[in-house]
Amino acid sequence: MEVATGLAAQGHRPFVVLVEGEADRSAELTAYEHCPFKLENFASLIPLLKRNHVTHLVLAGEIRRRPKLRNMQLTPDFLLMIPRAVVALARGDDGLLRMMTQLFEARGIKVVGAHEVVPELAAAEGVLTRTGPEKRDWLDIHAAQRAAKAIGALDIGQAAIAVGGRVIALEGIEGTAGLLDRGRLLRGHGRLAGKTRGVLVKCAKPGQELRADLPSIGPQTVEAAHAAGLAGIAVEAGRSLVLDGPATIGRADALGLFIVGLRAGEHADG
Repeated sequence: MEVATGLAAQGHRPFVVLVEGEADRSAELTAYEHCPFKLENFASLIPLLKRNHVTHLVLAGEIRRRPKLRNMQLTPDFLLMIPRAVVALARGDDGLLRMMTQLFEARGIKVVGAHEVVPELAAAEGVLTRTGPEKRDWLDIHAAQRAAKAIGALDIGQAAIAVGGRVIALEGIEGTAGLLDRGRLLRGHGRLAGKTRGVLVKCAKPGQELRADLPSIGPQTVEAAHAAGLAGIAVEAGRSLVLDGPATIGRADALGLFIVGLRAGEHADG
């Protein structure tokens, strides 16, 4: 939503492709020129964009499912894509996003990062909330940051949770919401001491295509981190997005959580 609003504020006319079953805040997005779209019809996406005179594309939002090949709309162009897609999938999500980016740009549609269109979405460096990390929290930040970078290098996920200086959960295919839910369950089952603090860290994957799938947090992330008993959240400054910024920061302040932007490429050793 912030991308569409930012484009409109800059005098551009957004055209929104609403992916069926994936679009959040769709009621608000339909205020702009838009078109519903099924992932199974991926082969028709570029013709759709061309018909609507789209020259620049922002890949914003999460795609939580992959369509089954047998359900895909088959066209000559799509059949030619399949070998490249299979190779890209073997390299993980980032490989697939790189392939898609190259595909769009080869057909004259420039892919632009959300943080390039709306720079204020990018996390700033330093403490963003009224409450900052305590000294013991930096041990958790450092441990979770290293773990997040390690799984990112394997194209598994972008986030990790550390408690008491020890990594207790890594993001998998279920995404950050599922990761935080596992953290909440671990605490609820007594696997973690009730008053033990902890931190969620989200980082861009090493060598990631930064125009797509940047790590992001929003009000729901804050709520889930609080439910998991965590003290705060750390993200990479300039390489992560804070969606609905005022609401996200405001909710963290209300719940007593910290949000901190880490300098990209620098270990968080306090």
